[in-house]
Amino acid sequence: MRVKVKVDNQVFEVEIEDLLARPIVTHVAGERYEVWPEVAEAPAQFAGAAPEEGQAAGDVDRPPAAPQPARAAVPAPAPSSARAVLAPIPGVIVSIAVTPGTQVKFGQELCVLEAMKMKNPIRAARAGRIGAVRVAVGQTVKHHDVLMEYAD
Repeated sequence: MRVKVKVDNQVFEVEIEDLLARPIVTHVAGERYEVWPEVAEAPAQFAGAAPEEGQAAGDVDRPPAAPQPARAAVPAPAPSSARAVLAPIPGVIVSIAVTPGTQVKFGQELCVLEAMKMKNPIRAARAGRIGAVRVAVGQTVKHHDVLMEYAD
């Protein structure tokens, strides 16, 4: 799905691979980003509304869609062989929630990365034990820098 997003009077075309996947994988100006959205209720006036092809998200102006049956929760993915947790965007590490040896669950917060004055929780893409933490609070990271590694 492609949408146009306006940030500080600049319009970006964003390609979103799968809204139900976690993390959500997006592409902006040829760069790949992984996004872990926070769970929040949408205002009732926007329930069911979505931008049409080529329409900015804020330009949606139509009545709410008919109620849809509730979707099942997104299942946790099968165990992955990926050992590294990579920075989905460049930014600064503002907190770290785990240490080497910590057993983590799928979706558990590992650290928080601040980018453009927004705090982005970095979550575990799989269950496992953290083997190494490669960053420190206050450290600046680039896109795809290794933040942590799983031991298993």
